Amino acid sequence: MADYNTLILERLGTEDRLARITLNRPEKMNALTGELFTELNDCLHDLEADQGCRVIIIRGAGRCFSAGYDLTPGRERRPDERTYQTVDAKRRTLMMNVRTSMQQITDVQMYLWNMAKITITQLHGYALAGGCELAMMADLVVAAEDTQIGHPGLRGLGTARNGCIWPLVLSMRKAKEYYYTGDNMTGAEAAEVEMINYAWPKEDLDANTIEFAERIANGSADHLAVLKLTMNRFYENMGIYSSVRSATEQDALAQMTEWTYSFGEAIREGGLKHAFTTRDAPYQGNEGFRGKE
Repeated sequence: MADYNTLILERLGTEDRLARITLNRPEKMNALTGELFTELNDCLHDLEADQGCRVIIIRGAGRCFSAGYDLTPGRERRPDERTYQTVDAKRRTLMMNVRTSMQQITDVQMYLWNMAKITITQLHGYALAGGCELAMMADLVVAAEDTQIGHPGLRGLGTARNGCIWPLVLSMRKAKEYYYTGDNMTGAEAAEVEMINYAWPKEDLDANTIEFAERIANGSADHLAVLKLTMNRFYENMGIYSSVRSATEQDALAQMTEWTYSFGEAIREGGLKHAFTTRDAPYQGNEGFRGKE
């Protein structure tokens, strides 16, 4: 098995027919970087070519699945990590470069949709923003009951590059509610509204996920691939490709709204923690309406 800087790859289950990928940046709450996406893309391609692998589980190390994209200012980048110039010498935004940079991440997310393997994301702690985007692209999703799932980045950081495919898995009303507010829901709530397949107590999550994956892996890899293709074609005919492409372009546009500019100013003035606290303050303590009839 290949060595990775940001992932751990294991083989599990009957005759090693399960592969488990662990996002391995626990000190950064598995914040997503270009390096991580590059390694994930390579790992998924290798597993797709392996007839012995039938189901792939993706989880996170440490406290959570993933808290989102790595927003650390001045983060050190790998020498071969692809970057795009997003402003010119006069500090004017280069829209197509912003869009192209984002689209390459979307293409990795979409590979989970396209690849000829069944994928399961296993969530705990937090699956937020980019972490939520990534999690939602798997064929199946399971979570600990207390997992926080959502996209707070919708609050002035942009828009979800793939819309978290919520319009396909939630009712229109609920999809709009969570998109407009950037609120989270627990794993238990997500299972109740069928955003995810199952929510289990945290202590049972690993064992139950493997048991779930083993049940699916009773089918041969090639037959499961045909079943996946059949299911996906229905959703593709509803326009998932054009919708995800458009959502990515709208995320690029959303980088230049009044709200996003304000968030950037808050980072420069007081750092990331200050910016998040300022952003989320108006949303604290007023969720009581959800329990009203």
